[in-house]
Amino acid sequence: MKGLLFFIKELLRLAVAVIFILSGFVKAVDLVGFSFKMEEYFSPAVFNMPFFEKFALLFSIIVVVLELLLGFMLLLKLKLKFTLSALITLCIFFGFLTFYSAYFNVVTDCGCFGDAIKFTPWQSFLKDIILLVGLIIVFILYRKDFKKKDAYSYSGEKDSSGKFKYILLGVFSVAMIYIMAHGIIQEPVIDFRDYKIGTDLKAEKEKINKNPSEYKTFYSLKNQKTGEVLKVNQDDYIKKTEYWAEGSPWKIEDGKNESVLVKEGYKSEIVKFKIEDPTGLEVTEQVINAPKAILIFSYHPKEVSPELIQKIEAKAKTEKGALVYGVSTDPNTFKTIKNMMMDGTAIKTIARSNPFVLILQNGKIVDKFPAKDYVK
Repeated sequence: MKGLLFFIKELLRLAVAVIFILSGFVKAVDLVGFSFKMEEYFSPAVFNMPFFEKFALLFSIIVVVLELLLGFMLLLKLKLKFTLSALITLCIFFGFLTFYSAYFNVVTDCGCFGDAIKFTPWQSFLKDIILLVGLIIVFILYRKDFKKKDAYSYSGEKDSSGKFKYILLGVFSVAMIYIMAHGIIQEPVIDFRDYKIGTDLKAEKEKINKNPSEYKTFYSLKNQKTGEVLKVNQDDYIKKTEYWAEGSPWKIEDGKNESVLVKEGYKSEIVKFKIEDPTGLEVTEQVINAPKAILIFSYHPKEVSPELIQKIEAKAKTEKGALVYGVSTDPNTFKTIKNMMMDGTAIKTIARSNPFVLILQNGKIVDKFPAKDYVK
């Protein structure tokens, strides 16, 4: 019986530790992407703390470092009481964020596992609750071990196996620092996004068009006589004349209509890949059908120096026979190449650097890199 209990508590500890390490790792790979998610939480639509948006990357680093270090310390059974207490606190914090997102439907993807695994808000909240329960159980099962000192301490009693654990923790930390720094300075070392090199945008667009998601509009109707409020989908609203015929007491409430997903089609972030000229004319098909296209993107064009833009444009124009567009959120960003427009959030999904260069061949992504590397 004791052997079975020992096996269960060890297995549970390892499972929880691995989940935290994996969660931290996928966010560490793409810290800039996770910082975009933090910006969403600080935005006026969510917690209304825009002052903290400029510190989103710093907060992202802190959260990821805590997940990674605490998860690895749990894996190695280092300072168990402190480690488990800190992880429970972290899990409660995550649980609050995911519940708030789910209940108020404000952040549709918490970014818990970056772009590697997507969760709905309620799925994220359920995951946090299960983790929290698991942590509490581990805390209870290991409570007798809290009085024991780590096998390696600096009090003079040194054990080779304990020392090795701290060496492992140090090596792990250095490796994670490298991965995080690479993702911030360059691009993620592992690309979990839909826009990874090798992605065929044309083929993805065809899949989306063949199996599109379907939405229905639900109107919020209020009876002007009784005050009763109904939610009616667009089809029923048209069929039943009682809702809209002359003299009907039912009136549509402004700003309360909802678009609800009724059939989920092919899921891909490529659905947001839509490029328009400054007049609103879409040129996406022209781009993905071009033999070669060089697209220079910027989601914060005002933060890019004019000198760098000039160098990028000069380099891009030397590409023989290539379609060259500058794509940003401002129609006046680029001076010597054609300006095109795209939603800022969609641009951030493609790559993290600002600006960055995307190279397509017949709609297939063959390369992408920070603009500063492109002009070297």
